[in-house]
Parts: sequence; structure tokens; C-alpha cells
Amino acid sequence: MRHPGVMALPTVGAGAVIEWGPGTAAVGAGWAAGVSVAAGVAWRRGAPGSFDYYAAPVLRAWRRRWGTYVGVRWRRVMEACELYRTDRRSGVDEFPRVVRVRAYSPSVDTVVVRMVRGQSAKQYEAKLEELADTLRVRRVAVERTKPGYVVLVIERREPFTEVIAAPEMPGDVDAVDLSSVYVGDTEYDTDFRVSITGNHVFVAGATGAGKNSIPASILRALAPLIRDGLVRLWIADPKQLEFSKLEPIAYRYSSLSEAPDDEDLDDDGHEGGEPLTIAALIGQFKATMAAKQARMAADGDRTLRVSPETPLDLLIVDEIGAVLAYAADPREARMVSKDLAVILTQGRATLNRVIGLVQEPTKDTVPVRDLFTLRVCLRVTTAAQVDMVLGENARLRGALADEIPNVPETAGIGYVIQPRSRVPQRVRAAYVTDAELDELLAFVLAGRAALHTDSPEPHLKAVA
Repeated sequence: MRHPGVMALPTVGAGAVIEWGPGTAAVGAGWAAGVSVAAGVAWRRGAPGSFDYYAAPVLRAWRRRWGTYVGVRWRRVMEACELYRTDRRSGVDEFPRVVRVRAYSPSVDTVVVRMVRGQSAKQYEAKLEELADTLRVRRVAVERTKPGYVVLVIERREPFTEVIAAPEMPGDVDAVDLSSVYVGDTEYDTDFRVSITGNHVFVAGATGAGKNSIPASILRALAPLIRDGLVRLWIADPKQLEFSKLEPIAYRYSSLSEAPDDEDLDDDGHEGGEPLTIAALIGQFKATMAAKQARMAADGDRTLRVSPETPLDLLIVDEIGAVLAYAADPREARMVSKDLAVILTQGRATLNRVIGLVQEPTKDTVPVRDLFTLRVCLRVTTAAQVDMVLGENARLRGALADEIPNVPETAGIGYVIQPRSRVPQRVRAAYVTDAELDELLAFVLAGRAALHTDSPEPHLKAVA
């Protein structure tokens, strides 16, 4: 009754033997098996995409359900990890029961487990390392779905063995969905997508972890909107490396930590244009948000739609620690921290968004860390930094970002807590090369020239 699909085969076989005899039943079974195998092979070769989407997950789940998560094998795993309970009255050992197995990708199983009485999800969280070693898998994460049940996310092998190509740039504004921007892939063979309309994005990772791939992928997806002035790009770039080449398409750009000395200015008091510091850029961004708020209050609006009159303002702060913690003037750093706190708490309704990137995600370095609504943790150097980025006990639930190897092949791999879930999900961002950033730059500039339109206001050049 619990497994009617599995019991159907022997039931049909027994009925066929009774009805037609063993010989005829064997021939019929042979033909049925042969036709099924031939149809499966033809489907796999003729339409591999639909086969991988519909048939492969079912076949994988069936094989793993009855090969690993069943009977004596499953009980031995629970015994080894001390995740069973002995009834004090009867002395009978009670074991958690596997209810359902899903295998949407070749590398990850999702196992729904019904706990025995007296157990909680925290007991499974405390045994994740033991479960991984006992099952001979790379990683186990746990999620509590409803009372009495937990879901074990079992990563059998590394899901990301190849570099993910940069996302294609849409040609038209209508092809862009701001609520679902493609950034990379997840461990479930699905798209890793980010909502720009609903999130401020925080990306943490050590040097070489691939932090810039996430904003670079987002910018390629937003290329038509940047070209048409529907998205205004603000870049605070103290490092002056990857994002410096995007200065020509930025609405505002600054790499100045502090204003230049008087002797560095020309006779008119300028350094190749108005000197705009990063602090001043963030202050202008906040002022833009305040102007939108005043307009909304006057018009009685609660939300804004992206339009030429009310564009989405996107602020990218590279190495945010250099702005908030390592600045030469502590008073200016505190002012910038307050401005960012106001923006992060009030900018959602006014279409003001922030993407912050940092190497050291401590509170001393980024005091506004918890105000970002979507946080991505790439490779970090300590286990404590995982919880700093993703929230309390994120590592305990399976986000092992500190164990990602420090090699170029792992750039862009990390963890994220998806909406409606507390289980960490392993993701990989697409890799955007310098040539593809040049392609973005050429696309936007050529489109503006063809439309005889420039950005709503010329950006203020401020290069150290």
C-alpha cells in the first residue's frame, strides 16, 4: 500500500502467469521489457533534453531509493549516527522512515525522512558530518519542512565541474525580467536567478573566489535597460580594476577615497572634471532616493515602475570594506555607513538597489551586513564567516563555504539561502571575461549612439 508502483510489477507478473501460463507470460514480459528499453534509448538519443527533464530524475530516484535508502542499509546508517530511538516500554528500536526520494540532478539527492517520536531537526543538524561520512558522500544539508519531517539534501559528488559561460545579453528591453535575472546554476541543475526589483545583494568571498562574476552577470542581463537609461549605474570602485572599464557607461563613477589635494587640481580647481569621492557618490545616491520619496509622497504612490522618468538606480560598491572600515577618515566612514543603512532600509520602494562585495564579512568591516536581503557566500577563510554571511547556523545546516578548495577551478562556487527555505543551496556564478565586459560596453555605447541618446546626465569622472 505504501509502494504501489513497485508492487505493481510482481502483481501483474503473477496475474499473467495465472491467466496465460508461464511460457506465454515470459515471452510477453520479454517483449514488454525490450520495447520499453528500446523506447527509452530512442527517447534519450532523439530528445536528450526532455529525457533528462522528465525520465532521468525518476529513474535515478528509483535506483537510489531501493539501492541506498531502504531496509537494512538505511537502518545501519541510522544506527551508526545514533539517529534512532529505543522504546522504553517495549524495547523495540524505532528508525526514521524514508518517505520520498528525489534526484533532480546526477549529483544531488533530496530525501524526505519521517522522524521517530522524540526527535527534532536539530539532532540531524548535529550529525551532518557523521551522515556524510557514513553515506560516503561529499555533503549533507538538512531542512525542516513540517512537524515530524526533515529533508536531507545529499550531495554525492561535486555538481560544478565546468565553467559556466557568461549569460547572453538580451537585445530588447522586453526580454529582461528584473524579478528573475540569470546569474548561474544551482546544484539541482536549475538556474540561479536573482530578483533585482526585490533585493539588495551582498557577496562575500576571499581573494580569487569570483565575487565580481555575480554583478558582471547581472549587468550583462540589464544591458538593454542601461543602454536606454532605464537603469542608471552607480559604481564605487576603490580597487580600480574590473569595474574601471565600465566608467563610460556609468551614470556616476568614483574611485576616490578622499578628495585630491589642492596642488593636484588645475587652475579651475578640477582634476580632469569635478572630483567626486566615493562618499559623495553614495551621498548623491541617497539624495536621489530622497527625491523619489518626495515625488511619491506628492503623487500618493506606494511603488514605482521602471521608466525613463523613474529609472532603477543600481549602486555597486566593490570592496565595501575599504569604504566602511579602512577609510583614512573615520568620520567619513561613519557617515557613509549611515547613508548605506538608510538606503538599504528605504530603497526598495524607490527602485534604489545596492550590490556590495567584500572579502572580510565581519561586523567591524561591514556594519550594515544584515540589511542586505540576499547574501551569497563564496569561498571564505574561516568557518565563522559562513554564519556571518548567511545567518546563524548556516554552516551547521550544510553551507561548507570554508571547505571550498582555494584553486582557480572553484571560482564562483558558493552558497545562498533561497527565499522560502532555510537550507543552504550550492550555486555557481557564470564566468564573465574581460572580453565579455568589453562586449557589454560596446553594446551600450553603440545602442546609445544609434538612438541619439546619452545617459540622462553625463557621469562625473573621478579617477584617482
